[in-house]
Amino acid sequence: MSELSPRMSPPSTPRMVRHNMLVPVLALGLVVGVTACQAPQTVAEAPQGEDVMTAPIGDQTIVEGGDLVMALSAEPDRLDPTTSSSLYTRYVMQTMCQKLYDIDANGEIVPQLATDLPEVSEDGLTVSIPVRDDAVFADGTPFNAEAVAQTIERGLTLEGSSRKGELGPIESITAVDSTTVEVTYTEPFAPLTAALADRAGMILSPAALAANGEAFGDSPVCVGPFKFAERIPQTSITVERDPLYYDAENVHLDTITYRIITDSNIRAANLRSGDVQVADTISTQDVDGLMNEDGINVLQAGSLGFQGLTINVGNTDGVGAAPGVIDTPLATDTSVRQALAMSIDREALVQSVFGGWYEPACSPISPASPFSTDASEACPEYDPEAAKALLEEAGVEMPYKFTMQVSNNPDTIRFAQALQASVTEGGFEMEILPVEYSTLLDVQDRGDFETVQLGWSGRVDPHGNMSNRLSTSTSNNYMGYSNLEVDELLVQAAEANDIAERSELYGQAVTQIQEDNPIIYLYRLRNLTAHTTNIAGIETFADGVVHLSNAAFVEAG
Repeated sequence: MSELSPRMSPPSTPRMVRHNMLVPVLALGLVVGVTACQAPQTVAEAPQGEDVMTAPIGDQTIVEGGDLVMALSAEPDRLDPTTSSSLYTRYVMQTMCQKLYDIDANGEIVPQLATDLPEVSEDGLTVSIPVRDDAVFADGTPFNAEAVAQTIERGLTLEGSSRKGELGPIESITAVDSTTVEVTYTEPFAPLTAALADRAGMILSPAALAANGEAFGDSPVCVGPFKFAERIPQTSITVERDPLYYDAENVHLDTITYRIITDSNIRAANLRSGDVQVADTISTQDVDGLMNEDGINVLQAGSLGFQGLTINVGNTDGVGAAPGVIDTPLATDTSVRQALAMSIDREALVQSVFGGWYEPACSPISPASPFSTDASEACPEYDPEAAKALLEEAGVEMPYKFTMQVSNNPDTIRFAQALQASVTEGGFEMEILPVEYSTLLDVQDRGDFETVQLGWSGRVDPHGNMSNRLSTSTSNNYMGYSNLEVDELLVQAAEANDIAERSELYGQAVTQIQEDNPIIYLYRLRNLTAHTTNIAGIETFADGVVHLSNAAFVEAG
């Protein structure tokens, strides 16, 4: 039995309700594609803006075995689900570390290592999760409720955990028996199931944790179709088929190698040559050509995430620490940040830089989300003259100079240069500092920046896009932002049962965030994944993750 510092006893006989309808209290599944009322297509010749999320095997003849190579546009960080913060780590972990829940092409939450949706007591404080009895970790350790409880507890207690804020105010975690985990809360927490459909729900081998501790990410061991084989830093990560996997008969590849290729032109060239079979984050400059190329298809899905300009307003001692004081007008004066937000012509930028493939974003909540409201879709007016007037009122010297650090890939640099020109009209002078992606993540953590341009791949529940990033001293609050009104609104939204009530609270939070502008939201990309047509069974959904677990080589038609 595993407990996390219980301060009260769980109810002895709570009345439990299984949430089959994926909307009340904890079991929340959403239809989140850009075309939310239309079933996702499964052909790769759809026009720009229409979701094509799967390349089905269908009646094609599978060629068993083989070594698939996927080109990744950036190197993953540590392969530890408890501490990682990179989208690219999620790509790799998806094949090795299954979760209690997953999302499907419709954005609905479905069981994976759990066998059903959680049961929740009437007061919302006790959650019971049924788990599989037929799974084994890649090292032979049995998968059971005790392992689940240990992983969730690690997410709450490990120093440097990025998962704590995702799991809510947990009072205790108990393995009731080998197939049942009971989680007790001090307050109801609506986003739990959605959190367990991401890294917080990736269950780790207790034996590997005992042997490796904080070094778990050097050689991760989980339940999955594949298991870790090798990592060559800055070059590649390889996983191999796990014969112990409970559904091994539906795994077709021998290995998957994730090759780090940061240049989008080189990724496209490797697809054309057949040296790689799958490539993520296809450049909008390459996508039209690839869609018309024989032997190559392109999947596309709308995004739950966003790209934004993160402003350091108080991250002086590292992410998660108490906010400090940064004595610059940009960090201390909301009117200067408001002027910056008003200097950005989002619509013109996405049209000129990305050819209309991407969409302007002004909020952490996608307009396609059921939680979207007029408040969350409101956008700061583009008004460079008013921006200059604000700077004059603030008494700052114009042009106001600041530095933006960005990932050093061509598409990001192109956007940064266009943004640089845009903010000039509003009285700003922006210096661009390109940085290697993994280094940029470290820079963000340390608070060693004035501004950075980075994104977030998005989650099905707005809590996953907001609370950990915008609540005071949370693990992804890279800005060092603190506003007690926002903190309270996000807590209230997580405790509410009703989507309309939660939506209203999130909208109020967005209104305040747009007044403070610790993040200036810029655009929402489309997840563009290209693959050669001798591969099928690939999926890419609105959370940005490319799924290869059931991919296979197929015979030419």
